[in-house]
Amino acid sequence: MLSLLPSTARTLLARTARAQRDGRVPSLVAGVVRGRDLVWSTGRGEISEPHDDVQFRLGSISKVVTAITVLRLRDEGRLSLDDPLDQHLPGTPLGGRTVGQLLSHLAGAGSESPGKWWERTPGTTLKGLGLSDADVVLPAARRFHYSNLGFGLLGALVAEVRERAWEEVARDEVLIPLGMRRTTPRPCGRAAQGYAVHPWADVMQIEPEHDAGVMAPAGQLWSTAADLARLGSFLLGDTRGVLSPDTVEEMTVPAGVDSSALTWSAYGLGVQVQRVGTDPARPGPVLVGHGGSMPGFLAGLWVDREECSGALALANTTAGMDSGLTIGLLADLRAAEPRIVEPWKPDSSPVPLDMLGPWFWGPMPYVLRAIPGGLLHLGGLGRPGRSSRFRPRPDGTWVGLDGYFAGETLRLDPESLNLATFVFTRTPYDPAAPVPGGVDEAGWGVHR
Repeated sequence: MLSLLPSTARTLLARTARAQRDGRVPSLVAGVVRGRDLVWSTGRGEISEPHDDVQFRLGSISKVVTAITVLRLRDEGRLSLDDPLDQHLPGTPLGGRTVGQLLSHLAGAGSESPGKWWERTPGTTLKGLGLSDADVVLPAARRFHYSNLGFGLLGALVAEVRERAWEEVARDEVLIPLGMRRTTPRPCGRAAQGYAVHPWADVMQIEPEHDAGVMAPAGQLWSTAADLARLGSFLLGDTRGVLSPDTVEEMTVPAGVDSSALTWSAYGLGVQVQRVGTDPARPGPVLVGHGGSMPGFLAGLWVDREECSGALALANTTAGMDSGLTIGLLADLRAAEPRIVEPWKPDSSPVPLDMLGPWFWGPMPYVLRAIPGGLLHLGGLGRPGRSSRFRPRPDGTWVGLDGYFAGETLRLDPESLNLATFVFTRTPYDPAAPVPGGVDEAGWGVHR
């Protein structure tokens, strides 16, 4: 079991204590994850020990669990992210939007379900929602538009395909395998009471709590700090067979956002993704996780996959908890106890060494490198350029994993690299290589 230095623990406690006091939060639990372990946690305010076993509402962190249930179906071959919704869940006005668009909030679905405020009133069935064309508010894939309704529909899709209630699928396929046995659809055992704190006075009012019905997959779950830490470990790679590491990485890829910018926030497949920091010389880390809010509760879970660390916070207030608390805890941890990376070790190259090194796209220099994990990396040499990692396929070709060439096929020949119609050559516009459009017979020289 890992542990933190006393000085680090005091820094984290000081930040959490200030957040609880300044936010006027009745009860606040915060924690820090390293790898598989919850290495530090604290409970502040009106909360009894053990603080890490008290349930709070997760709100939209529930969407991470919902996304996992959907991606398990995809990995089993039961559906594709490109499938239209009505292929698996007929009868909604969003039937032409795809599963992947719903997962990444690109389907143009309304932000909330129709009818009364679903978070504060008893839920209903999919039929009871009475969906209409008014619940389609944007064209498909036009822009990011956060949609609780979309995740309610995804939960209904899972229930339809599995022929079981979404809550049962989430419990048996995700929560129990991950060791999250204190995560339930409704409060069970020790659970915090949800409050609204008056904006102008230090008085509180109890918030209602109901079964959200078909909207449960968007924000129904209750959990503890100990269980939420296990979900953080899952996002850090301790998947326990629930999903493959490749699928978890796929979840973290931003959808519809240029991730080359200095700072940005986006959504992947059921998770929020953001880069923090504003120093151009030292771009901040990319964090993956989710925030959550329901009447009476606020929650946050963020992980830094590079540092193999995470932070969480659970509060029983409708408003007030600093939304930057978890990110601040990660920054404190990174500054006080940065991760010690594994030592470099030699490894064999997945391709002959003479295939590596400089290549040219027209006159622009690139370099092909072998990188850990049996992968290749193609990127600009001495200047910025389009870059991607590539994984081998059984047929001898390579597929792009990220960057400009994500999903594209790379073919390696002794005299050229063929990639998305581009031909990379050993010398600029090598006349011996099959350069598209040919090479001028006059070659290089002073042409006036």
